[in-house]
Amino acid sequence: MKIVMMKHYLFIALLFVVSLSFGRTRELPVPPPKPVLPIPTDRQLAWHEMEQYAFIHFTTNTFTGKEWGYGDESPEVFNPTEMDVNQWIRVVKAAGLKGIVLTCKHHDGFCLWPSKFTEHSVKNSKWKEGKGNVVKEVADACHQNGLKFGIYLSPWDRNRKDYGSSSYIDYYRNQLKELFTLYGPVFEMWFDGANGGDGYYGGAREKRKINGAAYYNWPTTLDMVRKMEPNVIFFSDAGPDIRWCGNESGHIGETNWATISTDSIYAGKSGIEKLLNSGEEDGKSYIPAEVDVSIRPGWFYHTEEDGKVKTPEKLFEIYLSSVGRGANLILNIPPDRRGLFHENDVEALLGWRKLIDEAFKTNLALKAVIKADSYRGNSKLYAPSNVNDGNKETYWATNDGTRTGNLFIDLGAQKTVKYIIIQEYIKLGQRVKEFVVSVWKNNKWTEVSKGTTIGYKRIIKIEPTETDQVKISITASKASPLISNIGIY
Repeated sequence: MKIVMMKHYLFIALLFVVSLSFGRTRELPVPPPKPVLPIPTDRQLAWHEMEQYAFIHFTTNTFTGKEWGYGDESPEVFNPTEMDVNQWIRVVKAAGLKGIVLTCKHHDGFCLWPSKFTEHSVKNSKWKEGKGNVVKEVADACHQNGLKFGIYLSPWDRNRKDYGSSSYIDYYRNQLKELFTLYGPVFEMWFDGANGGDGYYGGAREKRKINGAAYYNWPTTLDMVRKMEPNVIFFSDAGPDIRWCGNESGHIGETNWATISTDSIYAGKSGIEKLLNSGEEDGKSYIPAEVDVSIRPGWFYHTEEDGKVKTPEKLFEIYLSSVGRGANLILNIPPDRRGLFHENDVEALLGWRKLIDEAFKTNLALKAVIKADSYRGNSKLYAPSNVNDGNKETYWATNDGTRTGNLFIDLGAQKTVKYIIIQEYIKLGQRVKEFVVSVWKNNKWTEVSKGTTIGYKRIIKIEPTETDQVKISITASKASPLISNIGIY
């Protein structure tokens, strides 16, 4: 918080010095609003700006037809015939996704890199006569093509004989060290709550239960990873950096607070999925949501699902209900047995991207005249014109104690409006609790939409409407509202 405020005050001081040098004013600048805690870290802000990226599930399951491998699968079954990670990269980039999180090891324990700590890996597969390394190929291709690279290393391992004992934790940490030192930089470490149950376990073929909260000693493990990769984002049900959205169907709640109290999650509170889906207005920690969903019914490729790939229209709907509600979207695209994205998946992804490009091609707000019923200290630093100046570091703000306000966007002529984008200046905390969107029609303001939270980004879809003016009313806020960007499409 101190660093954010220091940067903000230095920015204002610089503007003041420049204005003095030109003799424009000698008035002291109006100080910025105080932050509403908790606020995001720099790495969380960078993560927000990614907005969407790919998940890739690929392992022995791809060749056995399973979703969760039992752990007794022979490494030899892993044998993609036309493996081409460059095809993955081309499609991911063409779809507008900003990175890839790879399942380096799923619950079956099979490793997509030649780990020196196990024989259950690609080094004992038929693929490339045991000389292949999926993790290296994907990491290198990402880094060479401007994509971020992330890893999923399942905490549960149905293959390991020592799962449930302390030696397995050493094994898990050793593999994290391999991945982070050999294949970085890594932007996200993804791990879930699937822990313990039936498995092969080195031949025991039994059920094992562990205390998920204590067994892994996550604080020590994550501290070890953070020292290797200071900017990594940690995902799990409860964070600590980003949280699960509470479902795998592709949506976050219409009310989506990036703040939540982790003690209420760990306590096993009833309705946990609903809590994760909405966050908490007065949450003690800033832990925004990530929406995870697969382009197919399953997470791994299955031939029988070739006709069940989500349509471009469905993917666009998911985009609006995830990125459009202030969350990030991680979309799973499973390679097939050739080691390629299937043609049906590629067609859907490119069609989806076309829908996004068409919907948000022309921002009518860029040339609009924007006014407000008030702004902070009547200072240009907080004027309504900041919301369409293309600078994410400027914003419209009201005076302290003024928690409502109206922004009037004059489009200059009649235009067809279908989408409105609103973004808060979240560096100083998420604030808005309620808002209303209206258009000027038949010589009066007509309400066309209303909502609750905004956060990093809110996309409002309305019935196509002809109008020359749009009004955005902040009707309730935790403190003076700060709006950094508005787009009209």
